Amino acid sequence: MSATASDPLEVVQAFIAAIAVKDFDTALSYVAADCAYENMPIGPVHGPEAMRALLEPAFAPTIENEWIIRSTAVAGPVVILERLDRHHLPNGWAELPITGIFEVHDGRLTAWREYFDLATFEREFAAHA
Repeated sequence: MSATASDPLEVVQAFIAAIAVKDFDTALSYVAADCAYENMPIGPVHGPEAMRALLEPAFAPTIENEWIIRSTAVAGPVVILERLDRHHLPNGWAELPITGIFEVHDGRLTAWREYFDLATFEREFAAHA
């Protein structure tokens, strides 16, 4: 899989596989310069460098990450993934159910929106950090 692939599902799969192993250079090679990233409890950012500024510190304390895909829907350029994101932290595994919506155009992510419960996130990460 290369950063020049155009199938939206393949692009998203490669992107999340790279994020899971904290390979931000590879992951961000799939991101359009004007990509909008919105982690719904947090405000949106635009572009690969702004995404890196959020993602690297968020994943820094993780020892290992697993993104378990529960269901997938694809409609043209839109890919929806229902996931269970598992993050191995110093005191165990934190788990967070998430739904991610990705838009892919010309082989690049142009939008990425994540939906999850903030209270679950806070509880899980506080218990295992």
